[in-house]
Amino acid sequence: MQETFDALVTAAFGRHLLVRTLTGEELKARPFGRGLSVVCGDRVRCRMDGGAPAGGAAARGTQAEGARAGSAETHVLEVLPRSSSLYRSNARGGSEPVVANLSLLMIVIAPTPVPDLFVVDRYLSAALSGGIPAILVVNKRELGVTPELRAELDAFHAAGYDCAECSARSDDGIGALLDLCSGKVATLVGQSGVGKSSLVHRLVPHANVEVGDLVREEEGRHTTTASRLFDLPRGGHLIDSPGVRDFAPAIDMLDAAHLGFIEVARLAPGCRFHDCRHMREPACAVRAAAESGAMSARRYESYRRLRRLQEELIQSRGPRGRKTT
Repeated sequence: MQETFDALVTAAFGRHLLVRTLTGEELKARPFGRGLSVVCGDRVRCRMDGGAPAGGAAARGTQAEGARAGSAETHVLEVLPRSSSLYRSNARGGSEPVVANLSLLMIVIAPTPVPDLFVVDRYLSAALSGGIPAILVVNKRELGVTPELRAELDAFHAAGYDCAECSARSDDGIGALLDLCSGKVATLVGQSGVGKSSLVHRLVPHANVEVGDLVREEEGRHTTTASRLFDLPRGGHLIDSPGVRDFAPAIDMLDAAHLGFIEVARLAPGCRFHDCRHMREPACAVRAAAESGAMSARRYESYRRLRRLQEELIQSRGPRGRKTT
């Protein structure tokens, strides 16, 4: 029987993975069985299947030597318990992990492209629901921050979120950003074009961001859209994830009272009804705060959109897929 070994998932694209063994070797791998969901940042238990028999290269040498001997294939058998995860909803309303074992979520925006702040809100919602600290990172600082964007950043700060400003082009603010994520498992998320890959190069010098030669799609064509984990120079890891056009947090993990909106969670105890949805209910403290300016009206509209999306995704499951209490 082949022995198992533990490893860290350092890149993931679909069912194509790179894993790093405890001795630092990096191997191509696949999940064993269709039901196993593995993402970047996972700690996993693996086995070398095929290739060298017991007592051969795999037994007396490294796992990599075993993989080369007789075309052995590395299979991930088990995902070890996660300390935290960032989850999203799929089109059927189910929950899918995006990255695992995070201790910091860094949501990157920039003056260009124009930030989709509703996507930012949804990342923050997923982070709060998953118990993951989150900050906003404004890249391309050299382009200047418009008064409109500054007002939105002030609203995030008033809600309770920190914001770091930097420039991957000029290196301005990169040292402070490195201080924030050193010693942690941090991930960069956000829209395409905000400069996440440039930030990776600044935070992790000589990082090879392109992983197309290592992770391939089923058809065999190269891909550069894999999530990839890098070692930070002062300890910890940085995970770069593909840019997105939209993002919806996993609805099953949202607290029904506030949907992961930090200011709604603070205000909700002041509502007349303990099960207030903060939509049309009378004497709603959240709606009153949005109307008075105590809460950002845009953030409140974002909450309303997420509430409607949550209901749509629940309905899309049909009777069999709905959760029961």
